[in-house]
Amino acid sequence: MDRKNFYDAIIVGGGPAGLTAAIYLARAQYRVLVIEKEKFGGQITITDEVVNYPGVEKTSGAALTQTMRSQAESFGAEFLLAQVTELLVDGDIKTVKTDKGEFSCFGILIATGAHPRMIGFPGESEFKGHGVAYCATCDGEFFTDKEVFVVGGGFAAAEESVFLTRYASHVTILVRGDDFTCAPTAAQAAKNHPKITVLTNTEVVEASGKDFLQKLVYKNNKTGEQTVFEPQNDTFGIFVFAGYEPETALVKDKVNIDESGYIITDRAQKTNLDGVYAAGDVCQKNLRQVVTAVGDGATAATELEKHAAAMQSKTNIRPEKPKAQNKKADESKNINVQSNIFSPDMVAQLNAVFAKMENPLTLELHLDNGTVSVELKKYMEELAGLTDRLTLNIIENSEKSDLPFVRVIRSDGSFSGLAFHGVPGGHEFTSFVLGLYNASGKGQPIDRGVEEKILSINKQTDMKIIVSLSCTMCPELVTAAQKAASINDKITAEVYDVSHFPKLKEKYNVMSVPCLVINNDKVSFGRKNISQLADILSE
Repeated sequence: MDRKNFYDAIIVGGGPAGLTAAIYLARAQYRVLVIEKEKFGGQITITDEVVNYPGVEKTSGAALTQTMRSQAESFGAEFLLAQVTELLVDGDIKTVKTDKGEFSCFGILIATGAHPRMIGFPGESEFKGHGVAYCATCDGEFFTDKEVFVVGGGFAAAEESVFLTRYASHVTILVRGDDFTCAPTAAQAAKNHPKITVLTNTEVVEASGKDFLQKLVYKNNKTGEQTVFEPQNDTFGIFVFAGYEPETALVKDKVNIDESGYIITDRAQKTNLDGVYAAGDVCQKNLRQVVTAVGDGATAATELEKHAAAMQSKTNIRPEKPKAQNKKADESKNINVQSNIFSPDMVAQLNAVFAKMENPLTLELHLDNGTVSVELKKYMEELAGLTDRLTLNIIENSEKSDLPFVRVIRSDGSFSGLAFHGVPGGHEFTSFVLGLYNASGKGQPIDRGVEEKILSINKQTDMKIIVSLSCTMCPELVTAAQKAASINDKITAEVYDVSHFPKLKEKYNVMSVPCLVINNDKVSFGRKNISQLADILSE
């Protein structure tokens, strides 16, 4: 057994429940690892305003969960971005298999949350990404000055409808029941908004169109009266907020779940298996809010503490204690260069990546005379100024198309297959940095079978990944595409910030991100991990 990869507890899922459990466990001096496949913080990170979290008058979901992570890190909790592929939960020692290696532990906390639920009306799947969307933060801007329909009657439907009025000319909410199912105060803002119409006892009959959404039929489910919405020479949007489906694929055949797919636990958050707990939105519960998730996480953590202590005594195995972090001291040691763009935390993260880069890279900038080129140049000059592992090659007034962009060139002068059109800020900052790390050498390890599948592709495969910098779902696909390009010279991955390249949006009828275009022909929408991408590229 590898003691280096042995923990008292492993938490699968980095949302509020998982982060809270990590705080409690690490503070109690138990070694804990949080594994997240996408972005630490969970679903709440796409919420612009959080106003009902006790003790915090107003914040954003991203800021709240970043604070939680910082707390956990300060007590010594460890974090890993990876895809969990299998859980071995029998016996005293449990194993968590990921695309970045195997880890062992005494106890596991399942905090994988839930993902938006599809309703299943005719046309929903067909027009996903071409008018049907599930994330107002990610996709709202695609419907600027257009009509938008929201399907749902819960808290998310009420809250996100108000958010969508920033972009839409008008929002119509279709509520299947007699009224909203959320608290009246939450629904009041939507009901009173001048740009929102609420239709109760109403449901979708069908959505249709040709290349994009052009027609919506909905009906009053009490009278049977149908209404047809069909704008002339324009499209519109349908945002579905119909609840969530629990992410239980890893454990559905291992722990007890209810008929809706949620994990059944006792009051201590314990499943039917010893040493396996669950917390947050993946559990059977009446209220799915951040405040209940953190309560679940705290409860589960205290039970995991007892379990870990018992297992240490039984097995005589004692994982190393977590090492509390003094962030100010760490920053003073690692940050030697001041940056006007990157915060001290970001510089510290960059220094850690730069130290692991096997070979130097050149950032080849292709610029025009626009303001975005000025921003990209400044951004890359700051980045390269932090390390001797990066150099710049600036090409002013480039004759290339889709300007401005940065291409990543290997130390031997060859194109790595990675390029970013626009400025890789926002949620794409981390994925761009990971792309540099992967292009510099072996980079992040992935499952051998997936790697072999990618290496077996022997025809030229060019990917365009169209993203929004505010989208939390985009980085997983971007990172997967860049990894594929870094290990196979016949694959390229060029990322485009959709806000600067409207012609691409029109060409591929993009109304949702991320959008993956393969060889300028095959188009698909939605997040994808490296395994899913490998399957698509191998078709």
